Amino acid sequence: VQLVESGGGLVQPGGSLRLSCAASDRTFSRYGMGWFRQAPGKVREMVAAISWNGGTTYYRDSVKGRFTISRDNVQSTGFLQMNSLKPEDTAVYYCAADMLPFRQPVATGTSVYDGWGQGTQVTVSS
Repeated sequence: VQLVESGGGLVQPGGSLRLSCAASDRTFSRYGMGWFRQAPGKVREMVAAISWNGGTTYYRDSVKGRFTISRDNVQSTGFLQMNSLKPEDTAVYYCAADMLPFRQPVATGTSVYDGWGQGTQVTVSS
């Protein structure tokens, strides 16, 4: 499944953004989904992930309590609600799908994800 991200932009510290991840077909509903980010000069890191049916989620420590991952399998779309944004959240954000269908619990390793989109830039700055 191929994915396309949208919703990035420039926001002040403390602000919010909602990212969307649109899938190319309905098989999206069989696969877990992850949000990742990559800042200049840094390795890509997982931000959050959600299992195929939304039953389990994962968040990296630095975003817990601020970000919320969700999905709508009817619309074949995933979301990342980002609140209380900080300058250190600045990065290109990507979504990707787990290569194994119906995995539980959600996978937290980057290597099992594929179908990367082109990314969407999030810049947090005053």
